Amino acid sequence: MNSAAPALLVVDDNEDNRYTLLRRLKREGYENVDVAENGQEALDILGEQSYDLILLDIMMPVLNGYETLERIKSDMRMRAIPVIMISAVDQIESVVQCIEAGAEDYLPKPFNAALLRARIRASLEKKRLRDQEAEHLKQIEVEKKRADDLLHATLPAAAVHELKSTNSVRPRHFEDVVVLFCDVVNFTSYCDENSPETVVSHLQDLVTAFEEISTRNGLEKIKTIGDAFMATAGLLQHVEDPAIASVRTGFEMIDVLKGHASGWEIRIGIHQGPLVGGVIGKKNYAFDIWGDTVNIAARIVDQAGPGSVLVSEAIWRNSRDAFHGKSKGMVELKGRGSHELIECIRKQ
Repeated sequence: MNSAAPALLVVDDNEDNRYTLLRRLKREGYENVDVAENGQEALDILGEQSYDLILLDIMMPVLNGYETLERIKSDMRMRAIPVIMISAVDQIESVVQCIEAGAEDYLPKPFNAALLRARIRASLEKKRLRDQEAEHLKQIEVEKKRADDLLHATLPAAAVHELKSTNSVRPRHFEDVVVLFCDVVNFTSYCDENSPETVVSHLQDLVTAFEEISTRNGLEKIKTIGDAFMATAGLLQHVEDPAIASVRTGFEMIDVLKGHASGWEIRIGIHQGPLVGGVIGKKNYAFDIWGDTVNIAARIVDQAGPGSVLVSEAIWRNSRDAFHGKSKGMVELKGRGSHELIECIRKQ
């Protein structure tokens, strides 16, 4: 079939009517026309292929026009196909019944060439416009999903919900949030020794794995900064035992690197306390967090050894029942004074 030409289906049990209608349709330039002798045969054909217009007789054996129309309009795959009823002059009440049931229009018998031309063209044009509208709506949904995906990739889920509900995300103070930092050991030298494609590919694998681990443990990724990955627990969504969840996340992140093609090692630093969070930017949204808690967590990760999870005393206090620990004593953190830091160790 020529996909550019409209496809029509003529359904009529009378051979003379079918012949007359087919001849007139061809005169009007409609070459892509199939025929059926009754409603059941028409439904069988419609199950195999799609049409742009159906010309349907009312009085037929096996399955008449009413029943056929009802089945077409109740089937979600076919209901959008316009149907023109074929009727004798004395069947006008029946035609009205069909129009109310969803038929697009009707053609009286005997066929009038001008009326045939006008009603078929009008029905096909309506279908074209409906198809065009449906395609536009589909495209709008695709663009909407793309925008939602971009928002979810940029902002935590709770921030996306608030942004869509109120058109803004209110900055606020959070009293007790766990902040986890993870970075790659000797990342700069690795970049100097490997191609950009290799570096970005390995980093993409790692960040994707870290996102999955964080989500599984109830943490929310905030952002990546170069080779550093930052996540929080207990910020915009409730997490049972956020300190324990964060330490567990750190260990699972370390496990991901075992046997990884990059050969990287990572280190984890975790702290807990108050902070400020909010969305900045107008064209490119970014959710971020600020405050002493964030800065201390960033300093702690600098003190962690490769393959270790190093935490503040606040984290240890809330997670010591789940892990062993080894104190590194009081450590001077640049610009943040001395803090006792503890290396968490998994219980066997």
